Amino acid sequence: MIMEDSELFRKRQEKIKSIKDSGIDLYPNNVRVKDTTASLVDRFSSFDHEALSQVEETFSIAGRLMAVRNFGKAAFASILDQKGKIQAYVAKNNLGEEGYSLFKRFDIGDIIFIAGKIFKTKTDELTIDVRELRLLSKAVRPLPEKWHGLTDIESRYRQRHLDLIVNPHVRETFYKRSRIIKLLRQFMDERDFLEVETPMLQTKAGGALARPFKTHHNALDMDMYLRIAPELYLKRLVTGGMERVYELNRNFRNEGLSTLHNPEFTMMEFYQAYATFEDLMLMTEELFVFLATNILGSLNLQYQGTQLDLTPPWPRISVKEAISKYAKIELHELENREKTLAYAKQFGGNVNDTDPPGKIWMAIFDSVVEEKLVQPHFITHYPVEVSPLSRRNATDPSLTDRFELYICGREIANAFSELNDPEDQRERFIMQLTNREAGDDEAHEMDEDYLRTLEYAMPPTAGEGIGVDRLVMLFTDSPSIRDVILFPHMRNK
Repeated sequence: MIMEDSELFRKRQEKIKSIKDSGIDLYPNNVRVKDTTASLVDRFSSFDHEALSQVEETFSIAGRLMAVRNFGKAAFASILDQKGKIQAYVAKNNLGEEGYSLFKRFDIGDIIFIAGKIFKTKTDELTIDVRELRLLSKAVRPLPEKWHGLTDIESRYRQRHLDLIVNPHVRETFYKRSRIIKLLRQFMDERDFLEVETPMLQTKAGGALARPFKTHHNALDMDMYLRIAPELYLKRLVTGGMERVYELNRNFRNEGLSTLHNPEFTMMEFYQAYATFEDLMLMTEELFVFLATNILGSLNLQYQGTQLDLTPPWPRISVKEAISKYAKIELHELENREKTLAYAKQFGGNVNDTDPPGKIWMAIFDSVVEEKLVQPHFITHYPVEVSPLSRRNATDPSLTDRFELYICGREIANAFSELNDPEDQRERFIMQLTNREAGDDEAHEMDEDYLRTLEYAMPPTAGEGIGVDRLVMLFTDSPSIRDVILFPHMRNK
């Protein structure tokens, strides 16, 4: 039965009509609130009954009515605002016949205003003795009765407003997310990085290997893409003399949904001139120590039952060394393409017979190695074939000066010394075009404008992208990326 046909809905409509007929505005906007539940708790929780009896102030809060315990001519109510809950004592003797009658017509879920003095009950619960009461917003629909412990988690994501109302830990997750983002900004600002903004609508889908969302600009009559990364624009700024830049950005990738992937996600991406990928490994360790110390007060945390130690230095191991260690393949065998291809197929890797060695290595890495990287690990020296924007390694030009940070078997950050040789960059783009023609729709496009930028000389630079959503998952012990995004993408019901 749909809500509009239910008996409960009908009764609510009748109650709303009766309140209206009494001349009471259901949705006024002329109230001023002095206090919050948190400010009252912080100020008075340590007071005893005698100390509270000396407080002459009147306090006011507004919030959602969450529970009522009736005792005939009096009631205790629970009021929820942004900062938490507080108890209210509502008595007919204090409000009079009219005021108490109005209170009796309130429903769970209504937004109300209360004002009065503060005291503690016999059980030492801080309580507002209500002397003034108003309805601020009438709830037409009731809150779900059995929301706590709800097994249909998709209902929580689809109705985040209800999730936030009735699940305090969900609100706390998003308060913590906000704090993490503030700390990220603080960390970067203190190191003289400049926060910038780059286009979300781009003429080329560049800066990463990913399938973009495509749209059309009517006025310009041209196809455009939601950005998959801000990288190429940020490096234009470095070329222009902004030697330390960062952006907390929204990216969009036309990919599947999972506990680790949402098509719209948040990253912090930053670039530093005259630095290398090794400098950024040290900086990344410093960042995580800074976050953990400020958020948790410790470098040890538990994530989904696994104890993690963020104490640096973290192990640094190359892609090939990691494959050899965890897939039990001798290093010399990785130089034999046919043997490596056979191993990749054996491990269920996503490979084609025509793939170059580097892509075959990464198929093995994705299938076998990733899940074993539980404690923080820097995986370094990725193949050129999967690193179209990374600087070649001076010792082995088939590899790049790149790392990815893995924690709990998932990539948290990706960084490299930037490729600033325009000739080499053009060759990489051409290699990517070959991949596109072979059916790889995630391969990088040719970007002549970016190549022209490099021809004006970009200083030696290192850059990094950190997945903010996955970072928040880690520090809030959240099992799914949907738990840390207020409105995750969902399939149509």
